[in-house]
Amino acid sequence: MNDLAPLLTPEGRALLDEVRGTAPADELAVATRLRRDHPAPLVSAALAQARLRQRAVAKFGTEDAHRMFFTPHGVEQSTRASVAAYRAARLTELGVTSVADLCCGIGGDAIALARAGIRVLAVDRDPATAATARANADALGLAGLIEVREADVTEVDTSGHDAVFVDPARRGGRGRIFDPEAYSPPLSWAVAAARTARVAALKIAPGVPHEAVPADAEAEWISDHGDVKEAVLWFGTEPGAVRATLLPGPRALRGAGLPDPPVRPLGRYLYEPDGAVIRAHLVADVAAELDGGLLDATIAYVTADTLRPTPYATAYEITDQLPFNVKKLKALLRERGVGVLTVKKRGSAVEPEELRRKVKPQGPNAATVFLTRVAGAPTILIGAPAAV
Repeated sequence: MNDLAPLLTPEGRALLDEVRGTAPADELAVATRLRRDHPAPLVSAALAQARLRQRAVAKFGTEDAHRMFFTPHGVEQSTRASVAAYRAARLTELGVTSVADLCCGIGGDAIALARAGIRVLAVDRDPATAATARANADALGLAGLIEVREADVTEVDTSGHDAVFVDPARRGGRGRIFDPEAYSPPLSWAVAAARTARVAALKIAPGVPHEAVPADAEAEWISDHGDVKEAVLWFGTEPGAVRATLLPGPRALRGAGLPDPPVRPLGRYLYEPDGAVIRAHLVADVAAELDGGLLDATIAYVTADTLRPTPYATAYEITDQLPFNVKKLKALLRERGVGVLTVKKRGSAVEPEELRRKVKPQGPNAATVFLTRVAGAPTILIGAPAAV
């Protein structure tokens, strides 16, 4: 339902409250009951919005998600609230008091910016999306700080704002777009727009090629609870800098321009760097911190002889190393009574679930299996999380 207006009426809001938390299996019965007293299209719209709100809880939290309004695309593409809040805090630290939020979507970033006390011009060309952003600003009591404008971002004058934030669309009719010039608007336009402001942040896909990063930009990769969420190009900060930021925290690892770590034999410990560290090409910085090296020149696993606490990698104590052989692994796991099996892979074509089916783990004990390469050879490592 593209027109949110019926849901914003007292009747629509009452229906939203009534259908909150409806399980998918109960929707038909609930819809049948509610259609006795309410228009069928409104009941359908309320149930659809309730489903979207349930999906949005993971990004926005229960309280906000059940007050906000969403579109299917908006739930999928909106920034996680923790990431948006981090970025808003960084803009505040840079002295920013007003931001032109271009391609604002349903308003997730605009909400975080406004909550940080920043005045926001939120722009989106899609009428339904702009209406949703406006409804969200109102629902969260932020309409005084957020002006939503339905317009083509390429035609908006941003000169009256301290900063520009651009979140180009990275999905098309055929799914995710990997070519930055195929973004909407293209990355080259977004970079040009960024250079007109004192400070700017461009949200891009975390898999962006490093060679696509402009020389005058700072590149930051952000993860939340270990999951890589996005990359950001910053202008007006530290040209050429590269950093990995881990949330919660934040904890930031700034690249020192180190050469690739040496390849060395397996030590007692294996470290799995955070995804943001890997995407930022800062594995060498973590290896230097741990006095470690790589198991293979092409694999982002660090090995070391000593256990050292670091927020940038998860440590495992390795007990066994064997050439890749499923039968031998199955026998070893059975001998040790391993029934709780975590399978991780890097540099292996074998899927974790496929291995799990073949070894049929049984027993009271737990283990972590790594499918990887050591000095180019397919290898299985067995261990467990190390107590730091």
